[in-house]
Amino acid sequence: MSTHKHFDRICCAVFAVILVLVILFMNSGRFGVQAVSAALGYEARLFRRDTVHTIDIVMEDWEGFIDSCRDESYRECSLVIDGEAYKNVAIRAKGNTSLTQVAAYGNGRYSFKIEFDHYDTAKTYYGLDKLCLNNMIQDTTYMKDYLSYRLMEEAEAAAPLCSYAMISVNGEEWGLYLAVEGVEEAFLQRNYGNGYGQLYKPDSMEMGKEGFREEKKTLRGTEGEDIQAVMDMGNPLEVAGNGMAVRGEKPGGNGMSMGSSDVLLRYTDDDLESYSNIFENAKTNADEGDKERLVGALKKLSGGEEPEKAVDTDSVLRYFTAHNFVLNFDSYTGTMIHNYYLYEKDGQLSMIPWDYNLAFGGFESGGSAETLINFPIDTPVSGGSVEERPMLSWIFAEETYTEQYHQCFSELIGGYFESGRFAEELEAVKTMIAPYVEKDPTKFCTYDEFVTGIDTLKEFCLLRAESIRGQLDGTIGSTAEEQDTSTFVTAGDIEVSAMGTMDDSKGIGGGSQERPEGGGKEFSREETEDGKIPEDTDGELNREAPEGPGGIPGGEVPEGISGGELPEGFPDGKLPGNQGEMPGEEIPGNLGEIPVSQDELFQLEERAENQNTVWVLTGISAGILVLGILFALFFKQR
Repeated sequence: MSTHKHFDRICCAVFAVILVLVILFMNSGRFGVQAVSAALGYEARLFRRDTVHTIDIVMEDWEGFIDSCRDESYRECSLVIDGEAYKNVAIRAKGNTSLTQVAAYGNGRYSFKIEFDHYDTAKTYYGLDKLCLNNMIQDTTYMKDYLSYRLMEEAEAAAPLCSYAMISVNGEEWGLYLAVEGVEEAFLQRNYGNGYGQLYKPDSMEMGKEGFREEKKTLRGTEGEDIQAVMDMGNPLEVAGNGMAVRGEKPGGNGMSMGSSDVLLRYTDDDLESYSNIFENAKTNADEGDKERLVGALKKLSGGEEPEKAVDTDSVLRYFTAHNFVLNFDSYTGTMIHNYYLYEKDGQLSMIPWDYNLAFGGFESGGSAETLINFPIDTPVSGGSVEERPMLSWIFAEETYTEQYHQCFSELIGGYFESGRFAEELEAVKTMIAPYVEKDPTKFCTYDEFVTGIDTLKEFCLLRAESIRGQLDGTIGSTAEEQDTSTFVTAGDIEVSAMGTMDDSKGIGGGSQERPEGGGKEFSREETEDGKIPEDTDGELNREAPEGPGGIPGGEVPEGISGGELPEGFPDGKLPGNQGEMPGEEIPGNLGEIPVSQDELFQLEERAENQNTVWVLTGISAGILVLGILFALFFKQR
């Protein structure tokens, strides 16, 4: 027993200091320390937006793969991304109705999903585990997805990164695609840190593809046809299968929403099986406790409790600000309730955007441009009602949240559209991708249709911004009930179909291009026209980069797989998250030569500094704890 007269006081003081440091550490986010992982690296490479990237798919029997794409089974391939080769990568086609549409069109231009870690769990592309390559179907502008994700970013909502990539197959050009960050583990780490929550993709229109095809039979009677009829419904249909029909009123006329109550995020009861369309589409390993927590959040949300108890209100407000600008009715606010991700952490829900190729009214068959441009931001649904969508209805149930929603809109309209930044960026992107669209051998539209489409998109967005400003100011009604067409912003001669729609009367997406013969050059996946993929490691090929707009600066991708340095801003010159690909190897030499924007460097540096701060706090806390224990033991022995 210690005989020191101040022993108790000293011990209390030591543990008080430890307690304060632990509290500071646990609440570090409030003091500017972001709970994010170290910079993964892919953000400033493949997803640089100021260039058109190159992705060469190297695969044996490409024709055989294309012929089997509707099975959505994975096949092995190699990728050469901006001159760097990655072997043993998995690829499959992605999509629902678009699989049938592409097959009918006959050019094999499917969208693809790439899994770097499918065969080797340690393999990534600088931390990226999943990559989607979108084929631009039903989008003559080539920009609907891109612009929608950019608006999410401008609204400060979590959204996938994206960039343009010219795809080639075995060295032969295939088409211009949009490369989109997969919403899976890397996305979660980038946005929410290593302690991320649970992710789901609610959808009652999939049911494991085979079930989806059966559902299409129910709707149209023929498996090979799409579900176009859903958009044109005037009277409610009786739809078989899992309680999918949910009747409601479409603003301005009769309508209905297609989707079970769980994908509408409505609480029904405490039985987990009542939410099968959520839990069977989980993207993370949700256990029973995770599921019960999500159902509890839905119960609070549907029960009229304070939304902040069940929803990350700021995140969801920002999501719906961008989402309701772009008028994507192939989504939670449309007739078919799907194409969104649901994120849950500590009992709070938020939404993550996905699949916007039918945005800007593309899903509304026959909708006039003027109606769409002036679509009310406070009743922003097509088919069904706001009230049947709890994740949306809370915004308008309380004036405080409606005002915050309007403020988010005002900031987006003023900061991006009225400032001129939108028009400037759109023209820059148009200039960058136009040469690639012109030579795109598998495109769904003509080059002239692309030019008309992107010019129409620009005018549509500027008029939409003008209308929303009027709705915020009160000169235009912000609900369907308040709207008076005499106050509308006029649409002039805008044709919504010029941007691409679900209407496939001109083929798919408005084009009439024929499939190129051969569909790609065939030769061994081990070979390329300029060299061989190394057998022992993923490395670089000495390939010439494309010249002109979007080309990699410098023209040539340097040889070798070591000896280079990372751009300034990466902690310690290392790239966590990609170490599984090239164990023991240095970062490829060409990476230091790909310029990174100042904004991207600032963000990466900030993340690194925040991560270092977390480790410093942890080290100090641990050190004081050890000293406290040693101090107590020393005096106990005296």
